[in-house]
Amino acid sequence: MTVQDSREAAARAAHGASTAGQLRAQTLAHSAHNYDPLPVVICEADGAWVTDVEGRRYLDMLAAYSAINFGHRHPRLVAAALRQLERVTLVSRAFDHDQFGPFCAELAALAGLDMVLPMNTGAEAVETAIKTARKWGYEVKGVPADQAVIIAFEGNFHGRTTTIVSFSTDEDARASYGPYTPGFRLVPYGDLAALAAAFDDRVVGVLVEPIQGEAGVLVPPAGFLPGVRELCTARGALMMADEIQSGLGRTGDTFACDHENVVPDMYLLGKALGGGIVPVSAVVSRSDILRVFKPGQHGSTFGGNPLACAVGREVIAMLSTGEYQERSAKLGSHMHDRLASLPSDVVRQVRGRGLWAGLEFASLSGREVCKRLAERGVLAKDTHGSTIRLAPPLVISEDDLDWAIDQVEALVR
Repeated sequence: MTVQDSREAAARAAHGASTAGQLRAQTLAHSAHNYDPLPVVICEADGAWVTDVEGRRYLDMLAAYSAINFGHRHPRLVAAALRQLERVTLVSRAFDHDQFGPFCAELAALAGLDMVLPMNTGAEAVETAIKTARKWGYEVKGVPADQAVIIAFEGNFHGRTTTIVSFSTDEDARASYGPYTPGFRLVPYGDLAALAAAFDDRVVGVLVEPIQGEAGVLVPPAGFLPGVRELCTARGALMMADEIQSGLGRTGDTFACDHENVVPDMYLLGKALGGGIVPVSAVVSRSDILRVFKPGQHGSTFGGNPLACAVGREVIAMLSTGEYQERSAKLGSHMHDRLASLPSDVVRQVRGRGLWAGLEFASLSGREVCKRLAERGVLAKDTHGSTIRLAPPLVISEDDLDWAIDQVEALVR
């Protein structure tokens, strides 16, 4: 590099630093402080890598909480979006469009169920599942009006709407949003005896994350999910599996429930279904359940729009080959083997499945670990104080994955 090249590079870096400072200042001044992001301002992304306004590259080990399962700007997904952008993007559900029926049919086939109710965000999928279970409970099971109960689990994270935070045990998510919506009963996660004791004739459904992501990537004991399935079947309640983070390849199978050969009555899907391009979510269930809805009883202007369906169809096609599930299983096994060797006096526990891990630190805060990793060019996210989550895109190379784990090791040894 010549002296002139060095000066130009320094000038670009100084400009980028100035731009980053200005952008962060605008964020602080003009956006609500409901997030506290790390001081990284991203302007470009490709695959598993992102670049900030200062020109520095980072390996993305969060993948937008699994919304970027296929990497940033995957060529197949971008092409599908561009093709649809040139045709039609929104008609509302007042009219049909040529992407809607195929999207629903293909997603139902992927899940091995019958029918799909598309929405936009994960929280909307959860709200839709709650409404479905209540309506089914009243009209099919025969629960007295306004008496339906849904069982959920302590440590859950299903979204941030008023109803959903009503059964959260996270005070940051719940505090100061009352009065809270009734009709929910909480039991300890992974405790089948407590779940069985919570049942009565008013229970219409059990809402469960096959792996609790926000709680720190908590994997339940073996046999828990089959036990939930058996209890729901025996007591005439719907098993609703929130696979918004865990589904669509993240754990090394299409759904996390697949690891124990469990088929719920409803899959709640989102995040990766939109390919990191558009928000897409859905409830996938049996026809005898979703047919409780009649015209006008539930809906969304943008739910199932042509652009969302076109991208979602390409996601489904990519998953249908099994390639990404196999990649997640293989690289996930490698990642967990390496993480298991971290010193236990620093990393108290490593949890997870597939390309998804929660690292619980003995004394360091998760936020501090994420700051130090960002300085080393790795982006991760903390949760619940002492835990960080690693969830790289499924397209990450083994070399890049090893490099990211090298950075974690350098912090703890």
